[in-house]
Amino acid sequence: MTSAKRFVLLDRDGTVNVEKHYLSDPDQVELVPHAARGLAEMARLGLGLVVVTNQSAIGRGLFDRARLDQIHQRLGELLRAEGLRLDGVYACPHLPRDDCRCRKPRPGLVESAAADLGFRASEAFLIGDKRCDIELGRAVNAATFLVRTGYGIQAEADESLRPDYVVDDLWHASQVIGQLLSGTRLPT
Repeated sequence: MTSAKRFVLLDRDGTVNVEKHYLSDPDQVELVPHAARGLAEMARLGLGLVVVTNQSAIGRGLFDRARLDQIHQRLGELLRAEGLRLDGVYACPHLPRDDCRCRKPRPGLVESAAADLGFRASEAFLIGDKRCDIELGRAVNAATFLVRTGYGIQAEADESLRPDYVVDDLWHASQVIGQLLSGTRLPT
């Protein structure tokens, strides 16, 4: 059964929280500037919020699933302090060479979230700072947003990437999504 509620699918590192190479310490989790403000606006628009993240550090043996859970608990605490709550966090622990279905840009994480939460991926908004995020959005026919936070500026330089929208951060993404939901014609 599919819900009428639409969802925002969010990359974690560099999009919601500050990029830290293989973030392994919950105490180092910090929100990207304007992330909470943007997520609050998305929630106000009635959108669900789901994180989809590749976490190959587990497959590399840098830390375990319990540590990843602690990192996500800390992220949840920071968001709750801002009056926010995620509907879900979906993480792929595999290495790129494992050829799994859940590693972005493959659609497994989104398919799991859509099945669990009852939404259509093709009606979602996918926001991230890397090529794999935009390619994932394309794979599930979601509207794609490249943020200039994290690795976004480097990704934007790749003219072959062509996300639907390029925005400074989650706050600006929320503004564009609001316009899209209201039927406002966006400048091209």
